[in-house]
Amino acid sequence: MTSQSQGIQQLLQAEKRAKDKLEEAKKRKGKRLKQAKEEAIAEIDHYRLQREKEFRNKQTNAMGSQGNLSAKIEEQTTETIRNLASSYHKNMESMMKKLLSMICDINPEVHPNFRHAV
Repeated sequence: MTSQSQGIQQLLQAEKRAKDKLEEAKKRKGKRLKQAKEEAIAEIDHYRLQREKEFRNKQTNAMGSQGNLSAKIEEQTTETIRNLASSYHKNMESMMKKLLSMICDINPEVHPNFRHAV
C-alpha cells in the first residue's frame, strides 16, 4: 500500500510540476506577445514620423515654390501698374488736346446723302 500511495504522490507531484510549467509557459507567451506589440507600436510610430517628415519637406518645397511664384506675379503686377501710370501721364496732355479739338473745332458740312429739293 505504501508503494501505491507513494506512486500516487509521485503522480500528483508530476502533475503539479507540469501544471506549473504550463502556467510559466503561458506567462512567457503573454510577455512575448506584449513585447511584440510594443515593438510593433514603436515601429509604426517611427514609420509615421518618417512619413510625416517627408510630407512636410515636400509640402515646404511645393509651398516655397508657390511663394516665389506669388512674389514674381506681385512684382510683375506692380511693374505693369507703374508702366501704365507713366504712359497715362506722358500721353494725357496730347489726348486732351485731340479730344478738345474734335469737340470744339466744328466744321459744318452737308451730309453726302442729303438731297436737295429741286
